Amino acid sequence: MAYRRTSGSKLFMTVVFMVAMCRAIPINDLLDRASQRSDELHSLSTMLTQELDSHFPPIGRVIMPRPTSCHTSSLQTPNDKDQALQVSESALMSLARSLLQAWVDPLVVLSHSASTLPHPAQSTINNKIQELQQHSKSLGDGLDILSNKMGPAAQAISSLPYRGATDPGQDKISKLVHFNFLLSCLRRDSHKIDSFLKVLRCRAARMQPEQC
Repeated sequence: MAYRRTSGSKLFMTVVFMVAMCRAIPINDLLDRASQRSDELHSLSTMLTQELDSHFPPIGRVIMPRPTSCHTSSLQTPNDKDQALQVSESALMSLARSLLQAWVDPLVVLSHSASTLPHPAQSTINNKIQELQQHSKSLGDGLDILSNKMGPAAQAISSLPYRGATDPGQDKISKLVHFNFLLSCLRRDSHKIDSFLKVLRCRAARMQPEQC
């Protein structure tokens, strides 16, 4: 029992030390890391979309819901970089964290769907979905630390619950359409997150707007 308590104490101290080290890292460096991770997240979601498109039936494009049906569409966000440059740092961080948090449950749905997806590259897609979950978790942990450095406004998160279908359906078309729609929403939102964090990194480095 004494050994277990000692091991537990060592683990606790290691976690405390790592958190303290992260908090001691300059915000510019933390933003660089967050931006790199968000770029990986968006690149991976883009690769997955392209992989799925290679065997996506034409009828699926006709019946797939519009982007406005994404569960995050109610969140008011800048439409482009110029608009993002007009938004405060704390608001951009809040938006990025809100979008990322909104994908915790849908990523679980994608993971379950990927395990039985009727697609020739099912195994590869399944592995990449697992990577997406890992990147999302890692980025979320980093943004938590960053938001704590930026103040209460940056820590605010808008609730965007996922109320879409958790069952992709029984037939091949339904499964592919459900999966492709969720993935297209994720790709759109990961691009927004990446753009917001790059603007924040740019500001922290005191770069001119045209260089962002």
